[in-house]
Amino acid sequence: MLDTKNKSEKDLYPLLDKGFVKLVDFMGGDSRAADSARVSFGGVSRGEDRDRKLIEYLLANGHLSPFEHSVFQFHIKCPIFVARQWIRHRIASYNEVSARYTEVKNEFYTPTAFRAQDTINRQGSIAGAAFDNRELLKLYNASIKASYETYLGLLKAGVAREMARMVLPVAQYTQFHWSVNARSLLNFLQLRLDEHAQYEIRQYAAAIKEIFQAKMPWTLEAFNKLHEKKAA
Repeated sequence: MLDTKNKSEKDLYPLLDKGFVKLVDFMGGDSRAADSARVSFGGVSRGEDRDRKLIEYLLANGHLSPFEHSVFQFHIKCPIFVARQWIRHRIASYNEVSARYTEVKNEFYTPTAFRAQDTINRQGSIAGAAFDNRELLKLYNASIKASYETYLGLLKAGVAREMARMVLPVAQYTQFHWSVNARSLLNFLQLRLDEHAQYEIRQYAAAIKEIFQAKMPWTLEAFNKLHEKKAA
């Protein structure tokens, strides 16, 4: 669940057991999108009401380039398996911590419970299976511990960091900076808040949605209205 009560600093959202989303920088806003649209015909803002209607029109009619002039920069800490889904959103800029340059910390994602394979959605999972989570977590944690101890043993033997890291699982936490314009970010939210997206990345999308709401509330409201209308 998204933890908004324990933000340790402004715009930082703790997530999962060791992860977070933090807004590093932001440029633009709702008015920037409206102004960027009006420049094509030499127009200027006529107030909030007109700007909000223009934003709704732009989204409804697929005129999305004006939203590219608002840019968010985030600092993300997430498990590698989440990051691998994240980088499929290619219209953005990424810089990730390198395990070639730095020694990997003993930070791995531990789920609170295991989900079962969805029999309908082959890439998804479902809750409610009669698992013995205590025993499964013991098995899971033992594997994590063994892989990290092997990693440290390889480093101690003189193996290069770029090779020693190969024994580590995708549950390892990584960190990266992500710069993305509002148009691409809306696409990310549409896909990663969907019920078919993996639970873990949905938690990050929910935090990012809150940040988007704070910075571009008119745009998000219009976006939500549009998709509610399509779903009806």
